Amino acid sequence: MNRNDIINKIGSRYFTSNIENGEFSYPSAYKKQGKNINELHKVGDIRKKHVYLDLRFENERLAVLVECKNRFSNWNRDEILEQLQEYVKFEKALTGKRIVAILAETEGDDVWTWYGQSVIIDEEHRKKEEGSILSFEDYEDKCFGKVNDKIKIVDSIKNLNEKLHSMGVKENLRSQFVGTCLLALKNGLTYKDVKATIDEKGKELKPEKVIFREIRLILEGLLSQTETLEKAGKLSIINDKVLKAQCITDIPYIELKNLLEDIENNVVPYINDKSTAGQDLLSIFFTTFNKYVGKSDKNQAFTPDHICDFMCNVVGVNKNSRILDPCCGSGAFLVRAMTEALDDCDTEEERKEVKKNQIYGIEYEDIAYGLSSTNMLIHSDGNSNIIQASMFNKASWIKEANINTVLMNPPYNATKNVCFKDYVKSWNAKTKEDPSKGFHFVEWVANHVSKPCKMAVLLPTQAAIGNTKDIIKFKKKMLEKYTLDAVFSLPNEMFYPGASAVACCMVFDLSQKHSKSDRATFFGYFKNDNFTKRKGIGRVEKTDEEGNSLWEKTKDIWLDAYRNKKVVPGLSVMHKVDYEDEWLAEAYMETDYSTLTEEDFQKTINDYLSYLVKEGKVYEN
Repeated sequence: MNRNDIINKIGSRYFTSNIENGEFSYPSAYKKQGKNINELHKVGDIRKKHVYLDLRFENERLAVLVECKNRFSNWNRDEILEQLQEYVKFEKALTGKRIVAILAETEGDDVWTWYGQSVIIDEEHRKKEEGSILSFEDYEDKCFGKVNDKIKIVDSIKNLNEKLHSMGVKENLRSQFVGTCLLALKNGLTYKDVKATIDEKGKELKPEKVIFREIRLILEGLLSQTETLEKAGKLSIINDKVLKAQCITDIPYIELKNLLEDIENNVVPYINDKSTAGQDLLSIFFTTFNKYVGKSDKNQAFTPDHICDFMCNVVGVNKNSRILDPCCGSGAFLVRAMTEALDDCDTEEERKEVKKNQIYGIEYEDIAYGLSSTNMLIHSDGNSNIIQASMFNKASWIKEANINTVLMNPPYNATKNVCFKDYVKSWNAKTKEDPSKGFHFVEWVANHVSKPCKMAVLLPTQAAIGNTKDIIKFKKKMLEKYTLDAVFSLPNEMFYPGASAVACCMVFDLSQKHSKSDRATFFGYFKNDNFTKRKGIGRVEKTDEEGNSLWEKTKDIWLDAYRNKKVVPGLSVMHKVDYEDEWLAEAYMETDYSTLTEEDFQKTINDYLSYLVKEGKVYEN
């Protein structure tokens, strides 16, 4: 294809050039931002002929880079791959956007394409199935996924849950069982036309038993590759707690085959764990499924994937981050953090280092521990450093991990057996649940990670209001050592249809105490994430007329306000606070009256009336 054909195919409205011949000059682009390209890269890395890209296309979140050659056979393959890799590095440092990199023949038909979490330009990572130029919108779908696919994933989870219910599978095993089946299917499980056989002891194995044996063998093979000391424990949980559970072993072959076929046809096609979009869908699969199964704690709150995404961006997760979630549950924070870190990598060696040595998790409850392990295995982690334990018994383990980033959603109503023993001693005889609402988990972790460290935690709004003795005590403890950088008030029904808790996100800078930093805290009123409740499904993304996610636009607005410490009426405010103050935007924010409608007024009246009725201050006749 010639240059004009390529521009028209990808989309001329996305085409960007900053020099007369239609090329894109990276030195000029850097200079426009007040940067010197030579200062951002080591001397010797820049070759004069490798700073002018033939064709560049972009929007607010994606850059498509195209380098044209007459015929690839006329060029040294290693040299042109190296050239394209340099453009990728320049683009990443310039904009930080997701990247699609393309080599295209102008006198032939060959097209080589790269995209994904890390755009590593070599033969191994080339998308060999992408042999032609696509539209910009198509590249967006490949890099970010389609919202409709996410809805299909959520729909499939509802259907799977109903099927498992009719099969008699216990609620607390459903998510782990389906995750195990998904993992096995992605790794070559054969389940169709399975015949009875004889095992090594001469006993007959029915077809369903043959399938379960094959699943266990696949799991053993995957865990043997993780180089983790926790292999035996993970296998034991998945095998004994799930695959040996009577409600699962009793499933007849025909029903098991139909279930596996359902997962293979309605879940696997939408999930590609090698792409960021695919990993997003996997996280949605796990977190959404968990909302439809019973919990031992009715207030257990599984963090939605888009909130995990937002919090990872807030703390700036990258390839140098060493991340800990000490209450990791299904592993949603860890998977999202790993995705973000891998997206920042430039080489396969960096990716392996992230997977093997930079993601750490602790989970107390055994089923959740098995689920988080399965989740990480599905995401092809090299060595999921996830252990089953109480975090309060792992101070040395945490210290040795040299953590610099913490993401966590501690239990809000924890009972005595999972709380810090020294703190429990201070409870009175009538106290049954954590009076700090999870705050003592946060303070303990802050005291045991490396400094400097950034910490983003989800806590109920009661912890931010701080009108009880225990909450005030832990707010004071945190500010005596650390800085409250930001608090975001999040959507009221964020955990729907799981927990009913209303949460906020607190961000702490652990490098210095609050009084020493002597700065105002950023408060965001981030109540509208452009998700909506869908009957029988849960919360799903809203889209514009072209099917684009409104959440992505919302996230950009939130992050821009936070990063640049913008005061926006109705959205954000800066205010200096102490431990006795409320830590919520609602207490300090200026109302943007221009956006208020009659519907807003009526809703406020209705909410207040509901509150009065609930409190017994108003009675219906």
